[in-house]
Amino acid sequence: MKEVILGTLAPVVVTALSWALTQRTYRRDPQALTTWMITAFGIKLLVFAAYVATALKVLAVETTPFVISFMGSFLVLHLAEAFALRRLFSGGLRESR
Repeated sequence: MKEVILGTLAPVVVTALSWALTQRTYRRDPQALTTWMITAFGIKLLVFAAYVATALKVLAVETTPFVISFMGSFLVLHLAEAFALRRLFSGGLRESR
């Protein structure tokens, strides 16, 4: 059970933070969004690599349930973020401005 919680924790936190900062950037300066998203991609890459390495080596979680829950939540949350970006760009999230 610990592995599933740890596998889901980082993608949820990172996606929530990323989405909040993406909306803030878009509200302030839509033209800056591409730069922000490239920067966020690099930060996410480093954070996730460090998180997975720490969980597997230091916390010694069971590999299979951790990796399955991590990848599953990572993919689902990033797909949801992609659809939210699509709505943002089409003007569907204007009320959040």
